[in-house]
Amino acid sequence: MNDDSQLQQNIRRTAGQHALKKIHAIVEQENKNDADSARTLRWFLRYGFAALLILAAIVAHLMGVY
Repeated sequence: MNDDSQLQQNIRRTAGQHALKKIHAIVEQENKNDADSARTLRWFLRYGFAALLILAAIVAHLMGVY
């Protein structure tokens, strides 16, 4: 193998590693965004349900049911 082909191979390898690092960063960011979305959804489900029950109790009280 001559020096030129070895250089080309090293360039391709380095470019590939750089591309993989970029892809890894993108995937990590997407995973973080998904985790944040899931956390927010859990928060709304947990506390939204409690708020809905409180709101229903207030409406029932105002209507004279409770």
